Amino acid sequence: MDQAPGNPQGPQDQGRQDAQALPTCYRHPDRETGVRCTRCERPICPECMISASVGFQCPECVRAGSGTGHAPSASQPRTLAGGTVTADPRLVTKILIGLNLAVFLVQLSVGDRFTDSFDLIGRAYVPLLGSVEGVAEGQWYRMLTAMFLHGSYIHILFNMLSLWWIGGPLEAALGRARYLALYFVSGLAGSALTYLVAAPNQPSLGASGAIFGLFGATAVLMRRLNYDMRPVIALLVINLIFTFGWSNIAWQAHIGGLVGGVVVGYAMVHAPRERRALIQYGVCAVVLAAVVVATLVRTAQLT
Repeated sequence: MDQAPGNPQGPQDQGRQDAQALPTCYRHPDRETGVRCTRCERPICPECMISASVGFQCPECVRAGSGTGHAPSASQPRTLAGGTVTADPRLVTKILIGLNLAVFLVQLSVGDRFTDSFDLIGRAYVPLLGSVEGVAEGQWYRMLTAMFLHGSYIHILFNMLSLWWIGGPLEAALGRARYLALYFVSGLAGSALTYLVAAPNQPSLGASGAIFGLFGATAVLMRRLNYDMRPVIALLVINLIFTFGWSNIAWQAHIGGLVGGVVVGYAMVHAPRERRALIQYGVCAVVLAAVVVATLVRTAQLT
């Protein structure tokens, strides 16, 4: 019986077919592999293999925290201070600038009555309001609202440019939550010193206290990173010259904000990793406690 001629296969042909049957890495389609992720079972090449408690996992499963024993956020990239790295590292700075500009537009539209209702004043009779006003009268909100008021175009222009130049890089280095805490704690520290030291009938307003806090924290950060300190020191000295050289400037807000910014900034960038958040926000709480104490002491003096 005649048989049709076949196509005998040798060992090399069989090995070639086996190789063709291997899947390719889902991240590198040109690389064949026989290993799969133990979580999602997608094929992964040696470059994508990450050792797990059992077998190997792909980068996506590791980033998602699947089976790693920790929360997904634990594998997210962090800033120097432990904050989360975000797509827009200047978002909070942009929002703060927008709020200041919006409030300034309201000041221009409504007039001095609005400003007199929310600026920082210890205790005094305000003619436009027809009554005795001030923090000592229980209007504690003035210590916060004054941080978003400005007295002129030059005042708000200078402050917003400083906030953009100093605040943006600092926000990227600290993360949003820590940056926001630094901004408000510094601003309130400036308001507290102003209330404590300034004449009770002297109104004060502006974001300068918070911005000087950002100056102080920037100096601490640059020192921590061993950067050249001369530019920030020169800028700070220039601002202090304006603070004490010009009239109608509440130097108390500048100094209070600067001290608060240095203290909080030091905690932000030097706190040990294992207790970082506790120390960072704990120091913020201590500074806020000092603000409350100063406010109570001054209120007792004025009432």
